[in-house]
Amino acid sequence: MTGLFITLEGPEGAGKSTNREYLAERLRDAGIEVLLTREPGGTPLAERIREVLLTPGEEVMNADTELLLVFAARAQHLAAVIRPALARGAVVLCDRFTDSTYAYQGAGRGLSLERIAALEDFVQGALRPDLTLVFDLPVEVGLARASARGRLDRFEQEGQAFFQKVREAFLKRAEAAPQRYFLVDAAQPLVQVQQSLDALLPQLLERARG
Repeated sequence: MTGLFITLEGPEGAGKSTNREYLAERLRDAGIEVLLTREPGGTPLAERIREVLLTPGEEVMNADTELLLVFAARAQHLAAVIRPALARGAVVLCDRFTDSTYAYQGAGRGLSLERIAALEDFVQGALRPDLTLVFDLPVEVGLARASARGRLDRFEQEGQAFFQKVREAFLKRAEAAPQRYFLVDAAQPLVQVQQSLDALLPQLLERARG
């Protein structure tokens, strides 16, 4: 039995966490087993790596170090959480996955996409998300929402130019593979965003039930 791997992507302040919870509730109401997780993180060890990645510090983190830490956390996450859940037939809803690596470390930091792809193959093998929801909104709106949440993490402290590259990378990836990506206008009021998820729900239920 194989489950369904759904990832939620988008720039800062796009509402991924809120809408992940909403989607999980709707799926559970239909009798589907759902696992909620996130990246970087998802296991005690990977959460410690997350803390290193997100906490601002005096020492500037090298971009390659950042990339390798992201994939180190992902390797642990896949082995301990994601693959076992999919093997038992659960729907995995993951807040961020490798699309974020291409957007943040690739487009944002300017690292080689070929290098990221090589690490993706090494760590994930053939595993890719079955569906990726991209929550898109203007950079200035997302940053304003992130600022309103409180203290900014190491990534959220980047400037608008960085996040414009991140946004464009997500949109480019969604455009290149429309069969895997579902674009959500996250600048809309929350009720309208969730209505778009409701419209997607019958397809998800059909796929989750095989």
